Amino acid sequence: MAKEVGAMVKLVIKAGSANPAPPIGPALGAKGVNIMEFCKQFNARTKDLGNKMIPAIITVYKDKTFEFILKRPPVAAQLKEAVKIESGSGEPNRKKVGTISWTQIKAIAEDKMVDMNCFKLESAMSMVAGQARSMGLNVEGRPASSKK
Repeated sequence: MAKEVGAMVKLVIKAGSANPAPPIGPALGAKGVNIMEFCKQFNARTKDLGNKMIPAIITVYKDKTFEFILKRPPVAAQLKEAVKIESGSGEPNRKKVGTISWTQIKAIAEDKMVDMNCFKLESAMSMVAGQARSMGLNVEGRPASSKK
């Protein structure tokens, strides 16, 4: 028989550095989860991912047990890493903070494809390019078409 789900908690945590301090402690403690056990499991599974921010979806069951799924880093974080900027533009339509190529966009779209709600790589690339533009990045060139 399947366990009954008590709650779902979504957190974005730096890889390999989960600790019981906020936001993790209060979010999971309110649901009755063993916070240290979660931190140990999360850190063990993300220790080799560097300094990236990792989204986690934690399913808490009625008997206070839990399991969690790790997602890929957010597109915005991957764009900032690719272009080597600290943050996006406050006025993306006026102030541009960097330039990104379609090959970089394709690499990010391929990496994030499993978490996106699209089926074609071209659609994922379009979504990533839109995110880049809204952050104040110039998208240079034209998208490479996969059709021959």
